Amino acid sequence: MDPASLASAFVGAQMSQVQMAIAAKMMRISADSAASVVQLIDAAQKNLQSLANVSPGVGQSVNIVA
Repeated sequence: MDPASLASAFVGAQMSQVQMAIAAKMMRISADSAASVVQLIDAAQKNLQSLANVSPGVGQSVNIVA
């Protein structure tokens, strides 16, 4: 193998390591985002459950005067 081929292979290996690190970081960000969405949905469901006991018509006519 000539030195240019070795250098090219080394640069290619370095780039693949960088790409793998970026992909792993993106997967972690995606997983964190998914966990945040699940927490948001869970909180929304808990809020809806607490409003299930409210009598009908509550909050339908709100008069706000500034």
